[in-house]
Amino acid sequence: MSTVPAVPAVASVLSVPGTVLLSGIVGSTAYGFAHAGSDLDRLGLFATPTEELHGLHRPAESHVSTAPDLTLHEAAKWCRLALSCNPTASELVWLPDELYEVRTPLGDELVGLRAAFLSASAVRKAYLGYADQQFRKLLTRDTTDPATRRRAAKHARHLVRLVEQAVRLHETGRNLIRLPDPERIRELGERIADRPALAEGLLADAADRLTGPGVLPVAPDPRPVEAWLRRVRAAHYTPPQGPLHTPGTPVQSTGGALGPTG
Repeated sequence: MSTVPAVPAVASVLSVPGTVLLSGIVGSTAYGFAHAGSDLDRLGLFATPTEELHGLHRPAESHVSTAPDLTLHEAAKWCRLALSCNPTASELVWLPDELYEVRTPLGDELVGLRAAFLSASAVRKAYLGYADQQFRKLLTRDTTDPATRRRAAKHARHLVRLVEQAVRLHETGRNLIRLPDPERIRELGERIADRPALAEGLLADAADRLTGPGVLPVAPDPRPVEAWLRRVRAAHYTPPQGPLHTPGTPVQSTGGALGPTG
């Protein structure tokens, strides 16, 4: 079992006006790419107090910190990202158990619902879209500079990872975050960094396989996701204390209809 450095709980690292439901270590450490000196990336989701959603101004839907590297999305935003099969957001519910740092009962429920977010078209669009972004970055890198060459190799590794994860998701319905052979991907990434054209065949092959037979549904199933989010809202709602209007003042109602304005 892999070990990760002990750190303060996410909720104490970044002050969030809500409750962290699920968080863990993602990125290179999760994939198996990490080496001495690698950054430690964290991702999580939180529930904002439900009453904060009823006011004039919407609370922030994401909180990002760079020291440490931490991204937290509000529950509804995370669900929208996951329903579009966003590769970065989605991996939160597919992590190996030892990489979770905060895991509440509602977070566990969400992990149990992870298959409901998947759909064939969204996986193809999101994963190939991200992989293509990495490819385009490769084409603009001057690899004669050592620092730029290292960044190019990183882009290439993630390109390979994305296409392999996409095909596995399409054909098995499971997202394997901890890669079975990270050294193979690292070596392939080094070759692609020097010869970006090598990636063209990988992208084309992945596109073909993602249009072939697979196990994913045509569309995701938002019903259990909606039910889960409503449970989150109910669990994090604090009713107002005291009267809602000045005592002795009649409360007028339009009976649900808007009256004339002038």
